[in-house]
Amino acid sequence: MKFRILIATLSICILFIPNFNEGYAGFQDFLKDAKKFLGQEEGLTENEIINGLKEALEIGISNAVGAVSKLDGYYKNPEIKIPLPNDVQKAEKYMRLAGFGNLVDDFELSMNRAAEQAAPEAKSIFWEAIKQMRFDDARKILNGRDNEATLYFEDKTSARLTEVFKPIVGQVMSEVGVTRTYKDLNKKAQTIPFVDSFSFDLDQYVTDRALDGLFVMLAAEEKKIREDPAARVTDLLKKVFGSK
Repeated sequence: MKFRILIATLSICILFIPNFNEGYAGFQDFLKDAKKFLGQEEGLTENEIINGLKEALEIGISNAVGAVSKLDGYYKNPEIKIPLPNDVQKAEKYMRLAGFGNLVDDFELSMNRAAEQAAPEAKSIFWEAIKQMRFDDARKILNGRDNEATLYFEDKTSARLTEVFKPIVGQVMSEVGVTRTYKDLNKKAQTIPFVDSFSFDLDQYVTDRALDGLFVMLAAEEKKIREDPAARVTDLLKKVFGSK
């Protein structure tokens, strides 16, 4: 359909240019814009656009997951560190005054450790979303905002990530002692005047914060590939992103 529209428009332009040679420069500009419209500038084919985007996303995902899943990937990154839940933050001052500061610190550290250990499980879900990507999706991402691919993944994978991630986070939290530390912390809180017992879904809280951090890192990787030629580590990435 777009090709037929383009041919019709070209025909009309030729008919109404009084002197075609004099109008050649303007015609070239029009043709360039038309190629952009069709996603064909710089000789890019549909497959090149899709495969280039897939390469970029695979690299970005690998880098993002690798960054958050290493030791202190969450805990020592102020952008994505999982903070104490609101209930605990409200009680933190009193708990430290009561001598439970180490327990508070252990709880915060253990939540971040759980996120770091669970993060690699997200990779296969991202891979599946990449496999399902269509040409329209790829072109929108290529021509979109710095975080367009990240927004695509949030739309396509958030529900599935939460479904798969939450039980894994729960299991890891048990293994690294988050659940035990939380229970101890809550028990201590009940012994302090003016401090209410904690009531929140710990698994859901850590799952949500862990996924938020993963998307923050993915957006940073995406922006790097768009803006930094050195981050385009394959010929196809250089061709696709260099044509923008």
